[in-house]
Amino acid sequence: MASKDQFTQIKNRLFASALLCIVLCVFAFPTQAYAKDNAFPTLTEFVETVKDGHANTLRGIYISNVIALPIMQQPYGNPGFVSNTDSVLTQFSMASEVGNLGLLAHNHLAGKSFSDIKPNDQIVLIYGDGHTESFLVDNTMQYQALSPLSPYSQFKDLETESILSAEDLFREVYRGEYHLTLQTCIDNEGNASWGRLFIIAKPVGSKSFNGLEEKTLGSVSSVISQ
Repeated sequence: MASKDQFTQIKNRLFASALLCIVLCVFAFPTQAYAKDNAFPTLTEFVETVKDGHANTLRGIYISNVIALPIMQQPYGNPGFVSNTDSVLTQFSMASEVGNLGLLAHNHLAGKSFSDIKPNDQIVLIYGDGHTESFLVDNTMQYQALSPLSPYSQFKDLETESILSAEDLFREVYRGEYHLTLQTCIDNEGNASWGRLFIIAKPVGSKSFNGLEEKTLGSVSSVISQ
């Protein structure tokens, strides 16, 4: 019988493969233009566009004047899938399996907006029944893939220059206390598989979107200081 550590290693290797698949999909599909509506919606307006009645399913992400996009889920058993529909984010199933939230996007599609996200920006996630969950951007992490097309590539932290395995990178950005991670690729000098960008956001609260009920998970100051 496989040990818990062996199962963890298998999952982490799947994550490494997912990183590679995300890159390969960039080459497999043509670039699409990304257009923002000049009339950026209010949160209330956007919630109404993504609601579908599924209370436990993520349906949208909203950052005021930055992002207002729908979210889709990965097909079962396909953690490397990332939507090639312009302006759609994909929920990362393996992040959910370890108790956190992960959202993926190609850097030539919805992911190009990630560079506009700043520290302390509030990210609002919308569920199918209209209730929301809020996060504050805490950290941005950038890594160079030392062997970009290998599922076993090591990754260099561009800030500290430390080297991490794919398994260590998974633990760094997707494990730990409850949080949200946004992931896209970094294009450098025409190499779309050059690196990875991760934006880490910590929870603030959830809200029933009738405007009457709010549950605070922690003060902003305590979340940011952790």
